[in-house]
Amino acid sequence: MSTPTTTQATRADAFQPSAELEGAIAREYRRERRLRTRDLLLSILTPIVLMACWEAAARGGLLDARLFTPPTRIVERGAQMIADGELWDHVVATTGRLLAGFVIGSALGVVAGLAMGVWRPVRAALGPTFTALYALPKIAILPLLLLIFGLTETPKVLAVVISVFFVVQINTLAGIVQIDARILEAARAYKATGWRLFRYILLPGAIPAIMTGLRVSAGMSVIVITAVEFVASNDGLGYLIWNSWQLFQPQDMYVGLITVSLLGALLTGLIIVLERALLPWRRPGGSHRKVKK
Repeated sequence: MSTPTTTQATRADAFQPSAELEGAIAREYRRERRLRTRDLLLSILTPIVLMACWEAAARGGLLDARLFTPPTRIVERGAQMIADGELWDHVVATTGRLLAGFVIGSALGVVAGLAMGVWRPVRAALGPTFTALYALPKIAILPLLLLIFGLTETPKVLAVVISVFFVVQINTLAGIVQIDARILEAARAYKATGWRLFRYILLPGAIPAIMTGLRVSAGMSVIVITAVEFVASNDGLGYLIWNSWQLFQPQDMYVGLITVSLLGALLTGLIIVLERALLPWRRPGGSHRKVKK
């Protein structure tokens, strides 16, 4: 007859992972690490190879060097513009407008999306209007903003706010609407209503969609602020690109284009870092790291 202690030990042994299972987990973990290393190397080497091909084609005469300036000359010009402070002035101007518009537009978009998702009358009242306004090209609103506010910083920031607002609002609303009805029923069965329902069910359920909206709107906001600076600014990276084209200075134009792309990549990278902090379970290989520990 087995004693309680023996029975407990037998049950504990039954729940211990076998050596074969531990080996399979370790192999999968190492495979995931190799794949991440490969992906990182590919993401670094691909632009380097493209730049090398561009350099060789421009130096060899396959491309017109007057139009397609070799990357080495672009780097030299960029270093010169950084040294004399010209590039920094444009970067600071664009970054200030971009961040101000992005933060304001994101906050308003999240609030509006949550309100429309939680309260059906708000969704019915604002849904058709927002749908119609979203279809309107955001850069087309710039003349109206300039007419109202003049050649100040306000219309430039507002153009970014408007472009970000609708993307974030649509994604936030979608995140609320797509929450499984069975989860809501279970929450209400456990007396989760009002603020508790919003805090523990609706908001966490909408966060993945909100982060997707932020990532999409990050690229859109860079496009909009660059386009706005083309026509309504005397500084900023958009102005640098447009003015360089008008004066036929392709080196300066390429410096502006590359800087804009880096700025957009940096903003998107910050959002990805925030997303991984808020949603650690969606991190690639996260489950393997937890098992390994």
